[in-house]
Amino acid sequence: MKTVSTSKSHGGIQGVYSHASEACACDMTFAVFVPPQAKNGPVPVLWYLSGLTCTHANVMDKGEYRRLAAELGLIIVCPDTSPRGEGVADEKDNWQFGSGAGFYVDATQQPFAANYRIYSYITEELPALIAANFPADMSRQAIFGHSMGGHGALTIALKNPERFKSCSAFAPIAQPSTAGWSKPALEKYLGADEAAWRAYDTTLLIEDGKRFPEFLVDQGSADSFLQEGLRPWLLDEACKKAGIGLTLRMQDGYDHSYNFISTFMDDHLRWHAARLG
Repeated sequence: MKTVSTSKSHGGIQGVYSHASEACACDMTFAVFVPPQAKNGPVPVLWYLSGLTCTHANVMDKGEYRRLAAELGLIIVCPDTSPRGEGVADEKDNWQFGSGAGFYVDATQQPFAANYRIYSYITEELPALIAANFPADMSRQAIFGHSMGGHGALTIALKNPERFKSCSAFAPIAQPSTAGWSKPALEKYLGADEAAWRAYDTTLLIEDGKRFPEFLVDQGSADSFLQEGLRPWLLDEACKKAGIGLTLRMQDGYDHSYNFISTFMDDHLRWHAARLG
């Protein structure tokens, strides 16, 4: 692991790091905020998964999480959203696929299967790196994310309920297997058999029996992607049928941007801190 940069903030350290990823077969960059409490011993870990077109840097620069994370004593891990670099398959003119759009899946279709193994990267490789290099209490982990990253957080929590104490999302893609901006990506990554997509679709995972105790979801009412891409009512229906607790808050007048995310970031950090102990 290489240190790209470190900077003191609110008594803690905001760092950016890179490493050669086996899962993604390329160099990957990620950000970690370590709060001041970590000087006295391991602290809980909160994973933030970003959305389409983003890197590790978007939430680091605009998410406004450090002040309260320092107060609450939370490590915040911000991975990249896809593999990158020369030799990594991409569609440079398509912002909904390829670079910046890994959708948190393990691709099975060539040429993408060689690098786009983001699910394994987030659930296996990067946690091992965090555990080995940071003062992280890996018995207390939580996960949240935005848009494509909200989709990633929900699906990862549903498939790993023993690992995560809590899960929340900002404007998640509730049913990517039928949304216009995600369905083509799933087909390219996973193939034409829609049965393979179910493992990466929150509503279908719930339908297939996966469970998590509760979710917090914030969604802006003025989000331009609300009707065709996000459709939180589908998540609401799935959770009600399964008996999963869902706090779905429609936030009047808010859009899809980091102005929305930063407004409600404190609420999410407090939600997770209360459940991490």
